[in-house]
Amino acid sequence: MAGQSALRIVWIYPDLLSTYGDQGNALIMSYRARLRGHEVEQLNVRSDQPLPVQGDIYLIGGGEDRPQRLAAERLRKDDGLQRAVEGGAAVLSVCAGFQLLGHSFHDDEQGTLPGLGLLDVTSSRGTVRCVGEVVSQPDPALTVGGRPLPRLTGFENHMGTTAVGADAKPLATVRSGNGNGAGAGVDGAHAGRIVGTYLHGPVLARNPALADLLLGWVDGDPAPTKADDVWHEKLRAERLAAVGA
Repeated sequence: MAGQSALRIVWIYPDLLSTYGDQGNALIMSYRARLRGHEVEQLNVRSDQPLPVQGDIYLIGGGEDRPQRLAAERLRKDDGLQRAVEGGAAVLSVCAGFQLLGHSFHDDEQGTLPGLGLLDVTSSRGTVRCVGEVVSQPDPALTVGGRPLPRLTGFENHMGTTAVGADAKPLATVRSGNGNGAGAGVDGAHAGRIVGTYLHGPVLARNPALADLLLGWVDGDPAPTKADDVWHEKLRAERLAAVGA
């Protein structure tokens, strides 16, 4: 952890990037951190506020083109996220948030715009809108309690196509749906303590093991959170059944 008495969870720009219930990711992360015995300080940082550097986990969600463009502009001017990553913080980025962590992304009004360069990915506009349920098999190198992450489920709704460079790895191999674009065969990317994905749902409500992965990175305990996950598992089973997985 970043030297704080409480585990600090920073939700980046909820006023711009919270189109698909991304507050749920902050709620799940805070809940599971408390179950692990942490005091939790959740900071909801609006786009007109400076980003704190001493956070432990940063969450950035999805949004439309204009909010994504504004968020990227402000994050490029405020180097708080870059400094936090350099200090060992973990980051979960979803959809538009995932794109703007890369080298560049597409904006309908201004074309190709620079991202933050925190992940070796490059996003452009695809020709097919990717909408619907996704099931993917995570990179086996990502483990919780010594076991690979279980299948990821989520809902995608985007026109983006994201290519993963040599300094990052795909988060998961797609079994159903599109992920990083029609025909890409993978979803998201990860490098160091940064995870990006196109999965909504919110993704941590559907995949609490992913929250445990990030928590383990920052608190040093790789074991899964001791939690009653019956409702998470019911939701996962329902969504997997919906796509015949």
